[in-house]
Order: sequence, then C-alpha cells, then structure tokens
Amino acid sequence: MSTTLTPSAAASAASSAVRPAARERGASAATLVALEIRKSLSTRSGKTLALASALLAPGITAVMAATSDDELGSAAGPIGALGLVTVLVLLAVGVLSTAGEWTHRTVQTTFLVVPQRGRVLAAKAVAVALLGAVLAAVAASATAGVLAVAPVGDLSWDGVPQALGVVVAAGAAFAVIGAGVGAAVANSPAALTGLYLTVLGVMPVLRLAQPGIAEKLDPADAVLGLAAGHGGTTQVLVLTGWVVVSLVAGAVVTSRRAVA
Repeated sequence: MSTTLTPSAAASAASSAVRPAARERGASAATLVALEIRKSLSTRSGKTLALASALLAPGITAVMAATSDDELGSAAGPIGALGLVTVLVLLAVGVLSTAGEWTHRTVQTTFLVVPQRGRVLAAKAVAVALLGAVLAAVAASATAGVLAVAPVGDLSWDGVPQALGVVVAAGAAFAVIGAGVGAAVANSPAALTGLYLTVLGVMPVLRLAQPGIAEKLDPADAVLGLAAGHGGTTQVLVLTGWVVVSLVAGAVVTSRRAVA
C-alpha cells in the first residue's frame, strides 16, 4: 500500500528535516565575533575601559607637552612608551570579556546559546583582538597627532610607522592575553590582580635581578623594545608565547569547568 503526500505535507516534512540541521550549525563565526564585541562594549566597565584605552595616552601626551620645556627629539619613543599604557588597559578589556561572564554568571546563557565552549572562547579571542587593535590604533594615532602640533621642538618622525604598528599589534595581543587568563581564572578581580602584579611588579624586579631571564619573559619590555626598533625575534616570541599559553590555559580550564 503506497502513501501519497500532498504538496503542503511534503513541504512541511522537508522543512522539519532541514530545521535541525540549521539549528545544529548555529550562528556563523562572524556573527559570534560581532556579538562578543557588542557584549564587551555593552557594560559600563567595558565602555569606560574602551574610552580609557583610547584617550589616556593622548591625554598624557598633551599634559606632558604643555608642562614640559624639554625637547623630545624623536616621536617614536613617546608613541611606544605611551602605547604601553594603552595596551595595559586593554589587558582589562580582555579579562572582563571572559572572567566577567563567570563573575556575573552570564556564562550560563552564553553556553546555552552556543554549547561549544571552544567556539565561544575563539570568538571572544578574535573579538577582543579586533577591539584591542582598533583602540590601540586610535590611541597611537591620537598620540602622534598631539605630538605633531605640540610645542616640543623639532621632532624626528623616523621609526614612527614601526612604533605605530607595534602598538596596534600589542593592543591585540594584550587583549587576547587578558581574555585567556580571564577564562582560566574565571574571576575578574583575581585575574586582573594577578596579571597586573605579574607584569608591573614581578617582571620589573626580575629585570633588575636576572635581566637575561626577564628579556625572555617580560611582555611589557618586549613591546617597548619592538616599538623603539631595538627588539627582534626574542621579543616577538615573548608576546607570542604569552598569547598562546594564556589561550591554551583558558581553553583547557574552560572545557573542564562546571557551569553552576
């Protein structure tokens, strides 16, 4: 005995067969990245940090130019040094993108919508990298603009393109480092305290006691060296190592952590 489906019934059956596949496929990678960028900028702390990262360095530059009579000589040095201020703020942007979700318990909703935790962390990493690069570019360009009009003597602009490029790349790297550490620790205050204590406390002490070891571990010193044109493969590997280790740690711990 054969059964004949009407056109409407056949269409309904086909639709039912297609829907699960579409549901399993989920949102595209670009959609997830855009969502994570929007989430990072949707909170008061996220907006404050984004503004601080973009405006702090040029603001400091303007104040220094207005209050100092010293000639700077080269624009690359201040751009690199104040770019470090920017990327240190971007560490916090990265931390809040991951640890903030655990701290405020919004991670339950995130993993309910996208159960693949690795996919979520990858989207967050790309999102904060893009956000960090853009904010660092804005800050570094604004700093260069302030230097161009400030009464700081006859400036040399040699090495400025490299300094700008290093600051932008470091902005992306530091934001990703923050995201990885935040994912591993799952607590915003603890992750922020640990990161800043390590970068601003432990590393300077290590640089005084064991400069050879510090050169291979200090991400802040790597940024300054590369921006000044004194760095090389070692400094690139230092930043790369921090990015890789933090992301791997974040991915491993996140995959095993229970969502309460």
